[in-house]
Amino acid sequence: MKIAQVTPLYEAVPPKLYGGTERVVAHLTDALVDLGHDVTLFASADAETRARLVPVRDQAIRLDPAPLKSDLAAHMTMLSEVLKRVDDFDVIHFHTDMIHFPFFSRCADKTITTLHGRLDLKDLPGVYERWSEFGLVSISDDQRRPLPLASWKATVHHGMPGDLYRFSPKSGGYLAFLGRISPEKRPDRAIEIATKLNKPLKIAAKVDAADKVYWETVIKPMVEGNPLVEFVGEIGDHQKSAFLGGAEALLFPIDWPEPFGLVMIEAMACGTPVVAFRCGSTPEVIEDGETGFLVDTLEQAVAAAGRAHLLDRQAIRARFDLRFSATAMARRYLDVYGDLLAKRPFAEEPVADFVTPLRPFEDSSFAAANL
Repeated sequence: MKIAQVTPLYEAVPPKLYGGTERVVAHLTDALVDLGHDVTLFASADAETRARLVPVRDQAIRLDPAPLKSDLAAHMTMLSEVLKRVDDFDVIHFHTDMIHFPFFSRCADKTITTLHGRLDLKDLPGVYERWSEFGLVSISDDQRRPLPLASWKATVHHGMPGDLYRFSPKSGGYLAFLGRISPEKRPDRAIEIATKLNKPLKIAAKVDAADKVYWETVIKPMVEGNPLVEFVGEIGDHQKSAFLGGAEALLFPIDWPEPFGLVMIEAMACGTPVVAFRCGSTPEVIEDGETGFLVDTLEQAVAAAGRAHLLDRQAIRARFDLRFSATAMARRYLDVYGDLLAKRPFAEEPVADFVTPLRPFEDSSFAAANL
């Protein structure tokens, strides 16, 4: 099968540091190649992939030192490149939210779009109602709640290569928090849980510009004033095995409708249990009492983190291998692609080189949907 993967341009594929969507695209792309498919990746030039790469920008946007840059212009350029090659592919798999809809509406039956972000945002229902010809994939069933009538074709949970992170049979006795410093991720809860248990907590997280005030006024004082807490900063894949594998438990104390939560399966790959608040996708990812614990209150979280060391780390890793490998994810997507091909008419209308463009809008609108 000839497959195009079209990724956002905010991070490299895979990301050098923090980043979810582009990391998933990297894992999926390589797994599809390993399964024998002809895959082309549209991404920035710093991508590392076993697929055929079409570079559409010299480097990913976030770590580009240029002081002024346009995320909208970069993505428009990429979509133009995909459109030029539209007849080269059996399936075009978009990971760019809805920005491609007006350009590809005449060949929507050749596309599938995975939505990676939260969907409880104003204006989204109108978009997915207007362009209902585009088939959508959710990354959890819970993610669909704000848009129950959208054109959903499947739910495919994320996966990652089994050899990317090392299994750790024993922990180093500390708790871990990995992600972003932001109010909805609730690092303050993680600090409180660790403090109540008198256990060390290591925080590996990035601080976006939008969350700088929250970091400076709320979290930084909690870190600096607590000898149990160590702020590691932002880390990459090569550091995660040691960080997550050494943890007694990963704390996932979120307070928002998390669409998936890739860090949960990264921890499971290391054999580390996850203590997660019952919110968004967490009940679909964590098997309560097996790969971690689901909690509803801070008191429950403290109790769960205190007994996480009793869980079988080898069994946690085995559940990861069964449910969340990159190959399992790729095979689920191949089922989606097969359904798409089965419904396509034999004779197709030629696709025009260009169709009615999007009305201008601020660059920040697309970026906001990918936070």
